[in-house]
Amino acid sequence: MAVQTRAAISDVPREPAMPAEQFDDLEQQHRVATFGMWVFLLTELMLFGALLSSYTAHRVLYPEGFVEGSRHLEVLLGGINTVVLIGSSLTMALAVHAAQTGARRPLMGYLALTIALGLVFMGIKAVEYWHHYRDGLMPGVVFTYTGPLAQQVELFFRFYFILTGIHAIHLSIGIGVVTMMLILAWRGRFTADRHTPIEVTGLYWHFVDIVWIFLLPLLYLFGLS
Repeated sequence: MAVQTRAAISDVPREPAMPAEQFDDLEQQHRVATFGMWVFLLTELMLFGALLSSYTAHRVLYPEGFVEGSRHLEVLLGGINTVVLIGSSLTMALAVHAAQTGARRPLMGYLALTIALGLVFMGIKAVEYWHHYRDGLMPGVVFTYTGPLAQQVELFFRFYFILTGIHAIHLSIGIGVVTMMLILAWRGRFTADRHTPIEVTGLYWHFVDIVWIFLLPLLYLFGLS
């Protein structure tokens, strides 16, 4: 009975979507929200750009040590996580399309899949971190690697944990935001003419995925040569 009541409430026709009072119409509100997200992503690009530039400069200075450090990463797990994130970008794109067309149930399904894939990524990353801890490759916690390149390898792993750690934080935030969008979708808050939050969330999610696409070759693959 309670389930039927909630379903009935969610199916009650809603009033036409109206823009916030500071906007002339929904289109203007949509453009402002999208522009705001792009500005935010630009600041994030500056953050990751600075970190990656510093990493690249040190890799040029200490190529042998960074290659040796990269060889201790688990390429298989990194590759699986890449596939997982690409899949989550697909489900997020499908969620945006479902929101644009007012398809509430597919929207909820795609958002749930996106969350699930994000959690799979985080789980695999946790396993990978555990392996590094077990092998004594976690600077500042336990680092037992020895050899003539030990300091360079340690520097590589410092960059590795900083870059992948910040990425994991961003992905965790993304999972939280998508979860919020799922709850709002379940409550029937999105329609074909009221879906801007889904679109800007999608932009953020795709940005986080793209960052990982850069991290994979920079951290994992160059040590294969």
